[in-house]
Amino acid sequence: QVQPVESGGGLVQAGDSLRLSCAASGRTFSSYTMGWFRQAPGKEREFVAAITWSGGSTYYADSVKGRFTISRDNAKNTVYLQMNSLKPEDTAIYYCAAKLGLVSVRNDEYKYWGQGTQVTVSS
Repeated sequence: QVQPVESGGGLVQAGDSLRLSCAASGRTFSSYTMGWFRQAPGKEREFVAAITWSGGSTYYADSVKGRFTISRDNAKNTVYLQMNSLKPEDTAIYYCAAKLGLVSVRNDEYKYWGQGTQVTVSS
């Protein structure tokens, strides 16, 4: 199993960039598909991005495509989310999650979750 721990959140202005990190304990990190999700106040948790175990394929929600980039470093047991051109509507708690098998946009298919990191984008 893996235990994700997110970091890197903060308060930024619209148009700024931010990089989130997710460090996952466990010797089998490289076996897991990793995903980023977010939850804004009063809204359901939504898919943001995901990356296959090898890093060979990435997937994005339409709302972040072209602005966010997911990547991973299996040697460091870490997955990243580079967020550029941030908008106020990107304000949310961002969660890192892990699953075995194919990429999914469904949060109920991810087994291991971090505690989340707050991202606030001011206009």
